[in-house]
Amino acid sequence: MIVCSCNVLSDQDVRAALGAGETPRTASQVYGCLGCNPQCGRCARTIRAIMDEAITAACCPAGCD
Repeated sequence: MIVCSCNVLSDQDVRAALGAGETPRTASQVYGCLGCNPQCGRCARTIRAIMDEAITAACCPAGCD
C-alpha cells in the first residue's frame, strides 16, 4: 500500500527502512533512509504508526497481549 504519494513510498519500503542497519527513530529519519525528503507531511502519522507497529512486534513477537 502506498503511504506517501509525494515520494511514492509503500508500507513495505518503510518496513524495509526499519529493518536495515541503524534503525530510524523518527519519520524524518525514515525518509532519509529511503533517500527522499518529506513533502506535504500528510503521511507522517501513517509512517509513525508503521514504526510503532514494528517496535511492538519486535518487543513482543509472539503476540503476548
